[in-house]
Amino acid sequence: MAESMCRTLRDGSLEGEQAPALTIKDITASPFGFHVFSHVLSQLSSFILASKSQSRGIVIVAFSRSPSFYVDLLKRRGIDVNSSHKWIQILDCYSDPLGWKYQLMGSGNCMDVSHETPSNLSRVCKDVKDLDKLYSMILELGKGLVGQGKDRFSVAIDSVNEMLRHASTPTVAGLLSNLRSHEQISSIFWLLHSDLHEVKVTSALEYLSSVVASVEPLHQTAGGKRGDLENLSLLEQNIGKGKLQVRFKRRNGRVRVVNEGFHIDQSNSNFTSVLSEDGLVNQINQSLLPKVSVECSLSLTHTITCTHAHVHPQDSSVTALIFL
Repeated sequence: MAESMCRTLRDGSLEGEQAPALTIKDITASPFGFHVFSHVLSQLSSFILASKSQSRGIVIVAFSRSPSFYVDLLKRRGIDVNSSHKWIQILDCYSDPLGWKYQLMGSGNCMDVSHETPSNLSRVCKDVKDLDKLYSMILELGKGLVGQGKDRFSVAIDSVNEMLRHASTPTVAGLLSNLRSHEQISSIFWLLHSDLHEVKVTSALEYLSSVVASVEPLHQTAGGKRGDLENLSLLEQNIGKGKLQVRFKRRNGRVRVVNEGFHIDQSNSNFTSVLSEDGLVNQINQSLLPKVSVECSLSLTHTITCTHAHVHPQDSSVTALIFL
């Protein structure tokens, strides 16, 4: 369902509603969250360039990669960046996040590194701890792309973890909530390495999201319950592969959860959805489900024995092959 969440961001927000927000989270056992983030960024950029998105531009808040990295990324994905200054801006929180290089340059003890980033696309943030200033800079860059009217722009944050290093969870959550509520923001998405924080932190960020995409390993290891050789075999099977569980929160309050397999092309780091929710992932899930025998007494003289019943942990229904 990678394409479904991309379309959700593409369609943007309805009048009077908050912008759709996507949390992409991964874990150490399946560290492919950035590949999913890059895929979503590329897809949304393509929609914007083709005028198929509510958004007319995008602001990348770059904590974990340099602005030049994102320019090269879009080029590798076949996206025309010749006119990128008209639809993309990068808030550089990577090069000098605490302003140390800027201070050293002032004292003559540090070389100017501005040539490392495209100046017409990026602006350096020299104090990532000041989230009020960060918020203002995001809006300023976005409005510089779409103007002060009704046109909207999207926001992509490549590492909420870096934000949480310098600010409290309520402060970071407040920034994300304010961005979602701004009338000129069409959509927002961010990346979170979830096992670096307590559950209450990840839960708070997921609560703000209308879509949560969880990157999980295709095969789970069992720690001490299995031998090291078997765990090593499972780890090898997980290389470049995984499951993407996407949870959509609908406007009526209902939640829809779908699963999809993915494959990472190690040569060029492309993320590819290889399975639908009815494909191999569900077959794998079925193979992992416990097989139980259910005995149903219909009367004093008739008994039906059901074997090979697959019981899904989240489904109260039972699909069984019945032998009379």
